[in-house]
Amino acid sequence: MHKITSTLAAMLVLSLMTACGKQDKNAADNAQPGPKPTLVTAATVNKSSIEITESAVGSLEGLIDPTIAAEVAARVIKVHVSPGQRVKKGQLIATLDSTEFNLQRNEAQAEVARIEALLNNQTKIVERSQALVNKNFISQNAVDADIAQQNVLKEQLTGAKARVASIRNLGSKTSIYAPTDGVVEKKVVDTGEFVKIGDPIVQVVSNRKLRAHIPFPERLSNQLKPGMKVRLTTPTSDKILETEIRELKLMISETNRSIDIITDINNESDWQPGASVTGTVILGKKANAIMVPEQSVVLRPAGEVVYQIKNNIAHQALVKTGQRQNGMVEIVAGIQENDTIVVDGAGFLTDQAKIKIADK
Repeated sequence: MHKITSTLAAMLVLSLMTACGKQDKNAADNAQPGPKPTLVTAATVNKSSIEITESAVGSLEGLIDPTIAAEVAARVIKVHVSPGQRVKKGQLIATLDSTEFNLQRNEAQAEVARIEALLNNQTKIVERSQALVNKNFISQNAVDADIAQQNVLKEQLTGAKARVASIRNLGSKTSIYAPTDGVVEKKVVDTGEFVKIGDPIVQVVSNRKLRAHIPFPERLSNQLKPGMKVRLTTPTSDKILETEIRELKLMISETNRSIDIITDINNESDWQPGASVTGTVILGKKANAIMVPEQSVVLRPAGEVVYQIKNNIAHQALVKTGQRQNGMVEIVAGIQENDTIVVDGAGFLTDQAKIKIADK
């Protein structure tokens, strides 16, 4: 009896195990997972007013870039600056040998002293002669001759003093100073060289007044006008400048089909001559433009697309884009205002993909 009971118990356990195995298999078959929904963020399409712009890259020209030259002929004692060095207006640039001018000045001063001595003596002669005339000892003609000689000496003294001043002026030009703030672009001569009048010493480039030259394509020739607003940026500065088109220079030829936009920049310390500059011309404004974040527009084999959200499903919409401004892209065609689109995560989606909108 005990043996029969054990057998029945074993059969019951086996039946239960078999039933549980079938249930687990059916549950596993029914719970086969599909692709998990992609976590994304969403935004509603709105209309806004945007600027119609065109951009191009040009260069900066320094309008103040004097080549400092010798004003006297002399030997270079020392050049005090090097290429790339920043200098201030009035800073000593170079020193020339002033020995010859010192000698000439001493000679001219000696001549002044000689004439002054003669003039002093002639003045006494005129005084004595005049006294004799007053006593009727000599005629007035004799006094007139002495006065004439006195006047000659006075003119000679004036000329001698002018020569001294001229030599001093030339001697002062042996010390050469920077005419403006700027950066030394080039050093032409060095210590020991002899320079003549007009020979270049160094070239200094100043950023106090710059001119931007920005070439735009010829298709814009009918839209660009002097006085239009243009925004400028350069790699050497974080500042965005807003100025106006000063002048248009047509450069349309067989080798160069562009229009040179010219505008000036004043007193910007971070802007450097020779640097590149990006100019954005504001051609006009467009009201009620459909704008979406840049990351919501992705490139697919069919072209640029945006994913519209309907019932947690991403639907691919082929779009045509326009202006790009401040991280936003204009959609010319493909979606409408008030559509809900995928923003972050759009690059991971395909058409009809399941999505889950992240909580803000």
